[in-house]
Amino acid sequence: MLFLGIAEPVWRLGAFAVVFAALAALELLHPRLERPELLRAIKARRWATNLSILLLSSLLLRIVFPAAATGVAIWTGLRGAGLLPAIGVAAPLAGLVAFVALDFAVWLEHVVFHKLPILWRIHRVHHADPGVDVTTALRFHPLEILLSMAWKSAVIIALGAPALSVLIFEIVLNAAAMFNHANLRLPPKFDRALRLLIVTPDMHRIHHSVEKRETDSNYGFNLSLWDRLFSTYVARPASGDDWIETGLKAFGRSEPTKLLWSLMLPFRRG
Repeated sequence: MLFLGIAEPVWRLGAFAVVFAALAALELLHPRLERPELLRAIKARRWATNLSILLLSSLLLRIVFPAAATGVAIWTGLRGAGLLPAIGVAAPLAGLVAFVALDFAVWLEHVVFHKLPILWRIHRVHHADPGVDVTTALRFHPLEILLSMAWKSAVIIALGAPALSVLIFEIVLNAAAMFNHANLRLPPKFDRALRLLIVTPDMHRIHHSVEKRETDSNYGFNLSLWDRLFSTYVARPASGDDWIETGLKAFGRSEPTKLLWSLMLPFRRG
């Protein structure tokens, strides 16, 4: 169990690097949105800002939560705490239950960040990105990252989630978020089949629409069943997949590409 805590940063960083590189390459080969004003003209600034936000968020997270979610699970497991150990659920089943429960917890957290004004002020940093691609999945304000980790830690402790399942969940969640934010065109039949289980790029891009009805839909980052179950699923954007307008109209396309502006957005009026 302690080995997982030591190896956790290596596994997560390795998985991140492989998935990020693969999706960045695929975006160049099969982009969904090819409009120059949306991508090419501001892509360098967007990528620099989004990757900088990721770096700052990751550093702050490691200061406040040095062992991250896997460390919380190890701490909980060593004490035998949580619901799953208390009722004697076998390790393989406990791992599966924990994975699904954590996925729902992240979906619910996402909904709450949209519905509570004080949390939306923080989360809108993510939505202010004028384009949507693999780096948008990394654009979360450091405050949101800390609050998210606190929420996941509470769920892990309450469940007594096995450390291995938490590590797998964190890797899958990160990879899934990069995948469904990718500016990637999938074959229609493949997309329809895939989104029966997981969130696809065309499905999640709707969530980044400038239209509020569409923004308030498709909250999932990994499993797609929660949006179907709670009637927050929208199959297609009103303007069509190739012409969807993303971002937040109130902030335009230039300001959100700036690092300091993005970091200060939660504290701005309006």
